[in-house]
Amino acid sequence: MDTSTATHLQCGRHRLDLSFPRVMGILNVTPDSFSDGGRHAVPDDALRHAEQMLAEGAAIIDVGGESTRPGAAPVPLQQELDRVVPVVEALVREFDALVSVDTSTPEVMQATSQAGAGMLNDVRNLRREGALSAAIASGLPVCLMHMLGEPGDMQQEPHYDVPVEEAVADFLAQRVAACEAAGLRRERLLLDPGFGFAKTVEHNLRLLKQMDHVARLGLPLLAGMSRKSMIGKVLGRPVEERLSGGLALSAMAVERGARILRVHDVGPHVDAVNMTWAVLEEGCAHD
Repeated sequence: MDTSTATHLQCGRHRLDLSFPRVMGILNVTPDSFSDGGRHAVPDDALRHAEQMLAEGAAIIDVGGESTRPGAAPVPLQQELDRVVPVVEALVREFDALVSVDTSTPEVMQATSQAGAGMLNDVRNLRREGALSAAIASGLPVCLMHMLGEPGDMQQEPHYDVPVEEAVADFLAQRVAACEAAGLRRERLLLDPGFGFAKTVEHNLRLLKQMDHVARLGLPLLAGMSRKSMIGKVLGRPVEERLSGGLALSAMAVERGARILRVHDVGPHVDAVNMTWAVLEEGCAHD
């Protein structure tokens, strides 16, 4: 198994340096996402929030038009297109931003790649009909996330017959192999262990502790734990009071190999990530 991780990722016209960990800012243009639903559904509001995240140090803006919170219902195709494509176009036009698109829908992958997106981020790991072909045709890097079932049912008594870190690593290895067999080159893939997706609190905590099992697959890792219920359940905090817990989790994820941290609160996470990296490298954080 090749365990060397690429230090650069070609994302359309952007070349993303992953020799040190980067922060991805979350931009949900949905009315029902679990922590910020409706706040950025108006395009001007979305752009201003993205501008702030970029100023705070976000290397990537991750735009999503379909909520994947537990219990979420699917979004009609045209509605997802109408939510996402204009925002991607504006982010590229106004800020020359590196935009990731959080979608499982082939038509959205195609439209947003044509609009200038630089990365695809699929919680369903390219299992929707036509998604793998659309991802290959886009020419963009793709993040494959571990999830069993669908958002509507994924939290209904999730169970694994082996330790969760082994189950996640095996699942993602199989998806990588399937993508490679179809013609999606390995150097275009990233992996997300899927914290909070088809996992109990205990699963999430163990998965983070043992995340090196996923890191051994040798692909760049993305970790997204910002504001998630695992923080609320451990600390007894409502969603608006989960920043401190999230900073701790991001620091631990960096220690365990994460190269992209997907977060809501960019500025504090950039500081936490850079400070963690400075300790790990015994030197100054990257400018």
